[in-house]
Amino acid sequence: MSTIELIGYISAAVIGFSLGLIGGGGSILTVPALVYLIGTDPVLSTSYSLFIVGVAALVGSLNYMKQGLVSYRTAVIFAIPSLTAVYVTRRWIVPVIPEEIAHWGDFVLTKSIAVMVFFAILMAIASFSMIYSDRKPEADNKQEALRFNYPLILLEGTVVGVLTGLVGAGGGFLIIPALVLLVKLPMKLAIGTSLLIIAAKSLIGFGGDIGVQPIEWMFLLSFTAIAVIGIFAGTYVARFVASQNLKIGFGWFVLAMSVFIIVNELIIT
Repeated sequence: MSTIELIGYISAAVIGFSLGLIGGGGSILTVPALVYLIGTDPVLSTSYSLFIVGVAALVGSLNYMKQGLVSYRTAVIFAIPSLTAVYVTRRWIVPVIPEEIAHWGDFVLTKSIAVMVFFAILMAIASFSMIYSDRKPEADNKQEALRFNYPLILLEGTVVGVLTGLVGAGGGFLIIPALVLLVKLPMKLAIGTSLLIIAAKSLIGFGGDIGVQPIEWMFLLSFTAIAVIGIFAGTYVARFVASQNLKIGFGWFVLAMSVFIIVNELIIT
């Protein structure tokens, strides 16, 4: 195993840690780690990401359930359109995207480049959401007087589902702001609910890839196991650390990674 591959496996723990700590962000790291550190094909990496993030998020959500920090009603309302959208996208939309999408002179926009650049754009958007999110302290984490804007929640669920299917991202960086703004969930409750939603739609999205993508199960299970260890650490630390400050720092890191991917895909190559 090379040093770069070793760093790739270490990144699996960081992915899980991020999910456990702030309820998102792990999927933002998964695809770049698989592509640039492990050397996995970009499209296959989006499939692996769904499984890795889905399993890790499921484990993390169980810990939040024990603390009463999951809004099941919100999860169901959000998950129904999201689950449908992610499965349809993985099963029927991704396979029909052509390998060569467009040509500009000597430059060829391939399916792999398009996936990575689109992913980088989402990363940049997510980074600003993390950096400039509301910094006011939470009053509490209890499920009191929740407001349900059903049309907006259903729309957000559909959008997140399509994006998850295209780039293999769990969508926590989109789900959490939606839960906080549309349902008025306290941050800790939004994190726990986000993990449950991410787990369900990511694993169902991965189901759409079984029999379609050439999955190496031994590698996938070992990488996922390391991510699960990370999420245990993240959920533990979340009890003692103000996640808001870490979220802002992580946002700057994500922004830097998005710039790196765009430069690497469109300029260096």
